[in-house]
Amino acid sequence: MSSPATASSASATTPHAACEIRDARDADLPAIHAIYAHHVLHSVASFEEVPPSLDEMRARRAAVLGHGLPWLVASVEGRLAGYAYAGPYRPRAAYRHTVEDSIYLDEAFRGRGIGRALLAELIARCERGPWRQMIAVIADGGRGGSTSLHAAFGFAPAGTLAAVGYKHGRWLDIALMQRALGPGADAPPARGDAGPHTG
Repeated sequence: MSSPATASSASATTPHAACEIRDARDADLPAIHAIYAHHVLHSVASFEEVPPSLDEMRARRAAVLGHGLPWLVASVEGRLAGYAYAGPYRPRAAYRHTVEDSIYLDEAFRGRGIGRALLAELIARCERGPWRQMIAVIADGGRGGSTSLHAAFGFAPAGTLAAVGYKHGRWLDIALMQRALGPGADAPPARGDAGPHTG
């Protein structure tokens, strides 16, 4: 699920001059874990209610990488400002060319174009692979900055699921947004692309 990362005038914002977008490393996991735990406890960006352990976060990253998908971090002057990854949208085989993006930022770095920089690189990485569609699953009915951020990158509204979550004392809607990757649906995938899926 995507975080409500603020777009901060998403179509025009440039990231902090010292921002580096790179692949996540094992050494980044404690900071990734801390960022995610904050969102689990204090926001509706994640529908989890108890933060996963550091070992669980390590296993989740390994699963993403095992699909050949990117897990990225943004580093600003040596501090991890946020992270983003693309995971399989659903486990069933026919979904194997569709991914879901997730972006989480350190609260201290919101509004500085970090989410924009992460999403731009995430899309570029996925377009170099066999994936054809990217889905954003945005909490709170898309009322946060994540909606405008994704719209700036060509994501279009794809529906709303009403009152599917309950957290922090209120019912929550989910907004879906979607954009094509590479040729999208204009051509069939190459045989064997995106690896095996089961279920």
